[in-house]
Amino acid sequence: MTPTRWWLVRHAPVVNPDKLIYGQHDIDCDVADAAVFRAVAEFLPANALWLQSPLGRTRRTAAAIRAAGRDGDEPIDEPRLMEQHFGDWQGRVRAEILARQPEQYRRFWLAPADERAPNGESFVDVVDRVRLALDDWSERAAGRDVVAVMHGGPIRAALAIALDLSPLRALSFHTETVSVTRIDRYPDGAWGVGFVNATPGRPSTPG
Repeated sequence: MTPTRWWLVRHAPVVNPDKLIYGQHDIDCDVADAAVFRAVAEFLPANALWLQSPLGRTRRTAAAIRAAGRDGDEPIDEPRLMEQHFGDWQGRVRAEILARQPEQYRRFWLAPADERAPNGESFVDVVDRVRLALDDWSERAAGRDVVAVMHGGPIRAALAIALDLSPLRALSFHTETVSVTRIDRYPDGAWGVGFVNATPGRPSTPG
């Protein structure tokens, strides 16, 4: 009953001085903290299969971890691990959306699991596509370690799946940047959770 071990890594801190709603909007991230990336590289398993959301901030984070000394297969772009799509609001200033569409904006945050931004996704939609990715790669990489560099929303979605939580409950999880969460998929389809939001190289790391 060897599980497929998923090591879910959230990307590095975004650079967002204009306070944009970014979602799947490509935005820069800060990978300057070499000590953190060395600690994460040492924490992650060797010879893993690597997946990454195809957005720039996840690609740069994966590259920084690997440059700090972690080996493994070349990362594969997996679009199903992308952040929630915020539709027409992506790339726009949060305060501007609140001013122009106050009712729709407030409704979105009052029911954040089910509501969609205009032409965007709900968090329930994110859970559905992340489930497809986890099922697919758990079969293709059965019994292996899988390092997936992704985003806070899809990590919460993965925890909803592993713990059989409602999407709304899963939104309560907090995921630090460059943190690691581990979930295990067993051959019979059962899930286990190793740990959530470990932050190697920083004082809050468990143990």
